[in-house]
Amino acid sequence: MKRILFIGVVLVCFSSNISGQAISKSSNTSFSGRIQSLATVEVNGDEIESNTLVRRARLKFEGYALNPKFQYKLELGLTNNDHGSPLPQTKNSARMILDAFVKYEINKNTHLWVGQTKLPGNRERVISSSKLQFVDRSLLNSKYNIDRDMGIQLHHKFIIKDNFTGTAIVSISQGEGRNITTGNDGGFDYTARLELLPFGDFTGKGDYFGSDLKREESPKLSLGFTYDYHDKASRQRGNTGSFLSQTRTLSTLFADMMFKYKGASLMAEYALKSADETPIFYTPIDAVEYFYTGSGINVQAGYLLKSDFEVAARYTVISPEEVIEQDELSMYTLCISRYLNEHKLKIQSDFSIVYEGEEAPSLLGRIQLELSF
Repeated sequence: MKRILFIGVVLVCFSSNISGQAISKSSNTSFSGRIQSLATVEVNGDEIESNTLVRRARLKFEGYALNPKFQYKLELGLTNNDHGSPLPQTKNSARMILDAFVKYEINKNTHLWVGQTKLPGNRERVISSSKLQFVDRSLLNSKYNIDRDMGIQLHHKFIIKDNFTGTAIVSISQGEGRNITTGNDGGFDYTARLELLPFGDFTGKGDYFGSDLKREESPKLSLGFTYDYHDKASRQRGNTGSFLSQTRTLSTLFADMMFKYKGASLMAEYALKSADETPIFYTPIDAVEYFYTGSGINVQAGYLLKSDFEVAARYTVISPEEVIEQDELSMYTLCISRYLNEHKLKIQSDFSIVYEGEEAPSLLGRIQLELSF
C-alpha cells in the first residue's frame, strides 16, 4: 500500500504542475561518453598484487523532450564495476542503469526530479567520478555514502543577500538503492540538504568538481549539510551493501565544504551514521550480521600550477561503531595530476599508505587515464 501511495504522489506532482500548459512538439538531445583506464599496485606485507582494468566506461544522454521544461538524463554503466554483484532483488541481471530521471522546471529556481539518480548526500559522492581531484573517492564515501535511489527530489535555489546564495533539496526515495525490482522489504528514505554560498556562485559550477580549474579570481566557499532518515533499512549501508535478514532505521548526518581561490582548493567532509537499535545481530542460524555505522572525516587540498599540473594531498579516517568490532581505518594519499583538457582529458597518479587497526600499513599506487568525449 505504501508503494502504491508513493507512486500516486509522484503522478499527482506531475499532473498538478503541467496542468493547463501548452506542450510544444520539439526535442533536443546531447550524447557523451567517457573511459577510465586504471592500473594499480598494492603491497600488503610480503604480498604484491597488480591489476589493470577499465575502471569505468559510461554513456550519457541529456536533453529535453516535447517542451524545454521537461529535461532528462540517462546514464549507463558498461563495466562490471558499474554493474556490481548480481542480486536476487535485481533478478540477478546487470545493473546498467545509473541515472534515469526527468527534471521538470517549475520556475527558474525550482525543479522537480522524478526517477533514479544520486541522492543529495555528501558532496564527494554527488561530484561525478569523471571530475574527481584524486584517482577515486575516499574511504569516507565508500563506507557512509547514501548513493543512488528511485524517488522524487525537489531542488530550490534562493538568494539570501546580494551574492549570498543557497540551495535547498528534499528527497523521498524507495530506500533499497538503484535498479531494485523485487524485495522492497524496508521503508522509505527521506533526505534533506542545505547548501550555502556566502561569496556567490563558483565559476562553471566549480563547487561540484575537484581542483580549481577555473582559477577563481575571488574566494569562493560552499557549505553543505545533509540529514538522511532511512526508515527500516534492509541493506548493510542503507542503500548499498548486502541485504540483511533484519531491518534497522538509520540516520546519517553529513557536513562538508568546498573552498577555491586562484588555483588552490580545499574540500572537507564529516559523516556520522547511527542506528535506532544495536547494529549487530544474529540470524536464526547463528550467523552474525551488522549494519555499518560510525563516523568518518575526509580532508583534501590541492594547488593547480600554471602548467596545469596539480599536487594534492588527502587524509581520511574511518571510525566504525565499537559494537560492530571493526578496526579504525586511516589513509594518507598524495596525488599528482596533469590536466590536458580540464577533466575531459587528464592523467592522474596517486600513492597511499593505509593503516587498519594495529596491523602493519599497506601501500597502494594507482595511475589512471580519463577521456571524456
